[in-house]
Amino acid sequence: MSRPHILAVAYPAQGHVIPLLELSQCLARHGFRVTFVNTEHTHNRVMNDLQEKNSIGGENQIHLASIPDALEPWEDRNNLSKVMEITRKVMSEKLEELIEKINRDEDEKIICVIVDGITIPVAEKMKIRKVVFWPAAVATLALFYDIPKLIDDGIIDKDGTTVKKQVIQLAQNMPKIDSTKLMWTIGGGVDLTSQKRMFESLYNQIEADKAADYLICNSVYDLEPEAFTLVPNILPIGPLLGSTRQGNSAGSFWPEDSTCLKWLDQQLPHSVIYVAFGSCTVLDKTQFQELALGLELTNRPFLWVVRPDITDEANESYPEGFQERVAGRGQLVGWAPQQKVLSHPSIACFFSHCGWNSTLEGVSNGLPFLCWPYFADQFIDESYICDIWKVGLKFNKDESGIITKEEIKSKVEKVLGDESVKARALELQETALKSVKEGGQSDRNFKKLIEWIKA
Repeated sequence: MSRPHILAVAYPAQGHVIPLLELSQCLARHGFRVTFVNTEHTHNRVMNDLQEKNSIGGENQIHLASIPDALEPWEDRNNLSKVMEITRKVMSEKLEELIEKINRDEDEKIICVIVDGITIPVAEKMKIRKVVFWPAAVATLALFYDIPKLIDDGIIDKDGTTVKKQVIQLAQNMPKIDSTKLMWTIGGGVDLTSQKRMFESLYNQIEADKAADYLICNSVYDLEPEAFTLVPNILPIGPLLGSTRQGNSAGSFWPEDSTCLKWLDQQLPHSVIYVAFGSCTVLDKTQFQELALGLELTNRPFLWVVRPDITDEANESYPEGFQERVAGRGQLVGWAPQQKVLSHPSIACFFSHCGWNSTLEGVSNGLPFLCWPYFADQFIDESYICDIWKVGLKFNKDESGIITKEEIKSKVEKVLGDESVKARALELQETALKSVKEGGQSDRNFKKLIEWIKA
């Protein structure tokens, strides 16, 4: 008898691919065959990671497929609004062709499509059940559901442009959101036209997702109960982490430098500052240097992930003599096996951009945070960390908009010296992990999903 076949389609961004691929591996372990679809550009990056880790294939019953994204090799795939607009159109067309090809074999027929960030009318057209996977905090989805009210209240215009500067709080014990830092209004110098396009794409996506047969998310009910009250039809199945199924995280876009794990083995317990800003954050040279000098000023060991594209010519942007001065206690890598790093006993705190995956990973390891959000939903996550859960600290910028080296040193000392923050971080860890254990709420929801797909 053939295994039930699922098609999983991820939006082509690092923060989307990793959790959906983790969900796919969980489904494969429960008897499903999964075809995981990426755009060609993303597919090649993911395949390199998977081949290096030898983590997918064979008995896992996951097949990785690719379709074009209609962008030329040299075009900027960090232009999110453009990628979303083009990818949605092209993927919808190509996915129909892919499903028709797969379905020619009766034993291989797709019975369910799981989509993340992509509207695919083909699921409705071909009468295939559709699951929408929300990879971010449920509070971000609640914000989208509140858009008509934000327009009626005169806070934003119909095209998403901020009209009135105001702090938005959808309910008590939910993040405070600056109306000038909404998910679509910021993003490292994105022009107004792109922001409007992003708003339209996101809003249309949310409206389309409301028609899904099933809505799931990579979250935990007890981390954001008020948000779940505002979006009552969504079921949490998180945190989706390789470690919770005793496996490896997969789907990294960059080659991971695992030598940093050996370096961590040589450090004292709870001594290392881990600094990682995800796949999109870009710093100008002034801020990059100030960050470097701030880490130096702490006089503590640190592991800093410096992507090749985090700033223009990163290797030439370090302050003069910096690498030599910190050589004994600073480890610099292009990309790290983050889940393994965060679970290492030498890590003291997580200096993060507050992407939702990173937030869940830090929480699941009981770590205090230092928050450096860059764009989109990261400001909502920062508010959860600092205002609601109280397991981290925000940075203040000077009059030039720079987070200074003195501010960095001060906040590092403050967060590492506050025992109450550490205690709350450990309590939050217990809350997150109990949800995916046998009988926990996320575990029960995942089993319901399996039963529904197989029914």
